[in-house]
Amino acid sequence: MPLDPQLAALLEMIATAGNPPMSQQTPEEARRGFRALTVDLRDPASLPAVASVEETTVRGGAGPRPARVYRPDLAGPLPTIVMFHGGGFVIGDLDTHELQARTLATGCEAVVVSVDYRLAPEHPFPAGVEDAIAATRWASEHLAELGGGDRLAVAGDSAGANLSAVAAQTMRDEGVALAGQLLIYPVTDGGGADHPSLTENATGYFLDLDTMTWFDHQYVGHLPAVERTDPRLAPRHGDLTGLAPAVVVVAEFDPLRDDGLAYAAALAGAGVPVEVRTFDGLIHGFFDMGPHSAAAHAATDETTALFRKVLHG
Repeated sequence: MPLDPQLAALLEMIATAGNPPMSQQTPEEARRGFRALTVDLRDPASLPAVASVEETTVRGGAGPRPARVYRPDLAGPLPTIVMFHGGGFVIGDLDTHELQARTLATGCEAVVVSVDYRLAPEHPFPAGVEDAIAATRWASEHLAELGGGDRLAVAGDSAGANLSAVAAQTMRDEGVALAGQLLIYPVTDGGGADHPSLTENATGYFLDLDTMTWFDHQYVGHLPAVERTDPRLAPRHGDLTGLAPAVVVVAEFDPLRDDGLAYAAALAGAGVPVEVRTFDGLIHGFFDMGPHSAAAHAATDETTALFRKVLHG
C-alpha cells in the first residue's frame, strides 16, 4: 500500500522546515525540536476532553519522578494504565505525549498515569528502566486512589513500549498480575536482529536508521556488546511465559515494524494472548498523528478499542 497522502504531506512539511537531522543535533536541540513539533504546533482543541488532569509524583528508581494522572469522564471503578512516552530514551516528556495519554484515557476507558522517566544521555540505561519498574510498582500499590478498580496495565510507544514490555516481565516475576500491555511500535531486541524493515524503511519515514543509531549511542553507548541481550534492554531475550495479554501495533513504513512483529510472534509462541495489527500506509509515530491524517486517526481508534476490550473484556 502506498504511503498515506496526508502523512506524506506532513513529512514534506517537516522536510522543508530546514532543520538538521536529529542525528546531527545535540540532545537538547533534539528535545526542543520535538517539543516544537508536538506541542507548539498542536491545536489545544484537538486534545480529547477528560474529566481531570492532576500533576503528581510517582516512585522512581532514584527518587520521586513527575507524573500526570488523566481521568476520563466516566463513573468508576476503572482500570489504571501506567504510560511511558516514546522518544528513543532521549527526547519526549509529559507534554509531548499529552495527546497519547488523553487518547488512552478516553479510548480505553481507564485512568492513565503518564510517567516522566529519566532520559539519556544524562541518565543512560538502566535509569529509565528502573524508573518504569518503580512507577509500575507504585501504581500497583495505589490502585484504589487511581482507577479504583483492581486492573493494572502498562502502555507505551516506541521506547515507551520497550519500558512497558520490561515492566510487564518484572511485575510477573514479582507476582503482580497485570491486566494487559499495549505496545505501540515497540523496540524489543536491543539492536541485535537484522530485520528487513530496517533496510526497507531506513530513510524518509519520520524515524530513520541514523536517528535510531543516534538514540542507541545516547542510551547504551557505554555498554559492551555482550550486554545487549540484557532483558531489561531487550525484552525479546527475556522469559515471555505467563505475561499479561498484549496488543501490539506496528506501521508498514516503520524501521521498527519487524521488531514489533517478531516480539508479537514470540509472545504468541510463549502462550501469551496477543492481538497484533500492521497498519498499512502509516509511519512511526502515527498514534499522535490523528490530527494530520484520517488513516492515522482510524488506526488509533482501532488500537484503543482493542486494548479497551483487553482491559474490560
